[in-house]
Amino acid sequence: MKTLFAATLLAGSMLVPMLPAFAQDNPAGTAQSDAATAYTELREEIWQAQLDASPQLATSIGDRRGDGKLGDLSLAEFDRQIAESKAFLARLQAIDENALPDDLRVDYAILKRSFDDGLAGADFAQTRYQIFTNRGGWFSGFASLPYRSPLFNLADYESYVGRLEAFAQLNADGIERSREAVDRGLTQPCEPMQGFDKRIEQQLFDDYKESPFWRPFAGDRPGSISEADWESLQDRASVALEESVFPSYRDFRDFYVNEYAPKCRTGTPGILATADGDDYYEYRVKLFTTTDMTPDEVHNLGLSEVARIRAEMETVAAQAGFETREAFIEDLRTNPKYYAKTPEELITAASALAKQIDGWMPKLFGNLPRQPYTVSPIPAAQAPGNTTAYYEPGSLATGAAGIYRVNTTELDQRPLWELPALGVHEAVPGHHHQIALQQELDIHPLRRNGTFFTAFVEGWGLYSERLGIEMGLYDTPAKEMGRLSYEMWRATRLVVDTGIHSKGWSKQRAVDFMLDNTALTAANIDAEVNRYITWPGQALAYKIGELKIRELRQRASDALGEDFDLRDFHDAVLENGAVPLNVLEAHIDRWIASQKNT
Repeated sequence: MKTLFAATLLAGSMLVPMLPAFAQDNPAGTAQSDAATAYTELREEIWQAQLDASPQLATSIGDRRGDGKLGDLSLAEFDRQIAESKAFLARLQAIDENALPDDLRVDYAILKRSFDDGLAGADFAQTRYQIFTNRGGWFSGFASLPYRSPLFNLADYESYVGRLEAFAQLNADGIERSREAVDRGLTQPCEPMQGFDKRIEQQLFDDYKESPFWRPFAGDRPGSISEADWESLQDRASVALEESVFPSYRDFRDFYVNEYAPKCRTGTPGILATADGDDYYEYRVKLFTTTDMTPDEVHNLGLSEVARIRAEMETVAAQAGFETREAFIEDLRTNPKYYAKTPEELITAASALAKQIDGWMPKLFGNLPRQPYTVSPIPAAQAPGNTTAYYEPGSLATGAAGIYRVNTTELDQRPLWELPALGVHEAVPGHHHQIALQQELDIHPLRRNGTFFTAFVEGWGLYSERLGIEMGLYDTPAKEMGRLSYEMWRATRLVVDTGIHSKGWSKQRAVDFMLDNTALTAANIDAEVNRYITWPGQALAYKIGELKIRELRQRASDALGEDFDLRDFHDAVLENGAVPLNVLEAHIDRWIASQKNT
């Protein structure tokens, strides 16, 4: 678990190298030097506190302090982090921001905003007690342990086994906080949680050797580990699975079935139906969009975007020879030629397309990350009810490549015409390119390795889908309709998410709106709406961020004319890491001015 501020610390700006030296008799210079020293020392202290509280983050950057630990999910730790964050914020505010050099002012502003956002959210009971969605929480994050752990030497394996042993306490703390949610009427709505207990049960095995958690021990013994140590590790792991991991998952299932599910919320599914729900949702809108937009403003923007994209879809349908948009969408949803027959066929198609896209990257970017990525299925235990695909960041420090995960269940709901837009969003030039590049930027590790401003990260992913046009990926009406459907999907989110959480929409009304406007299959839409209900506000970030990046590209192109270089623009957008949208806008304005001067 990250420190409180890290829940909303969404990394960074490019730092200028060494600060200039100032003479001792220069009062302004001395003040600036003192402020810079105070700030950089505080920033480092905050970073070390985050690593102390986030053992798996520490592991991801090669810091061994977190070995064998999973973090602390208890309410006592939550309160400790609130107190620590308040103390850090007070010290930050005591530093004269105006006395900082320009590079550190940007850094200061982002760090302060992160603390402000985190502490504002901590005031809501929803933040304190609603700690899982219909897709998961601490228990599903733990399920990725065998896929995300470095496993090279004895210390790595000992850390892995230690985390298996530590899961019981983490799970108990998670259940305790969720029990408080039940007592306070802060459970999730019933409808999107249907089948949740079955997904928990997918982590239970009669034979521990069939569990994915045994995967690190299923192969050959690493040469660097002795036979005696290997046998000891296997013994500990088997005991941990049978006496800690599996019993803990059973405890959580039993808690969910016997205590949580009977108290799930009925009626209006939106968060507005809970105490202070309206205020909480307004906070979430600002958090995820990094703007001051109101729910009504977001809703109306969504309606405008839906109308625009719908007109484009009608044009493509006509080009495909269909009399109406609806007729083309029906064909796309039901014609078997658009669907893979086996999971292997779907993964092969996604992988081949990924390599095709790779060939375009040097034409669109001057800076490329060293870290590679791979294409793999979503693990079987996590796939049912999950999204069509997602990206898992890698780490050069731990030897882990980025992973573009594809859902290979319900193949009749995974059309091949979605793959171009899906691939450029989740892999390159979308999430893998942006996140891997950020991990390699020459910025302070607090911002390089923190979590991300969702509006920037997901806005970039959606913007990347438009880059597929320049790559020529949408070379059939079906693929072009797939791109438009994905853009429409993100536009309808603005309407549906605000409709559910600020206007009292039912789930069915949200589903019907998306069925009417997108080409997504019924199963995908049902899963998506369930996600929006249980994760308020997050889905707004995509379209808001994408529109801002498109606006800035047009601004730069208009200002620079023939001197506009798309590769340089893309590098400028990404060179500071993920930042709030207002920080991005100010940076691009400065970049445009510098390009004019050059």
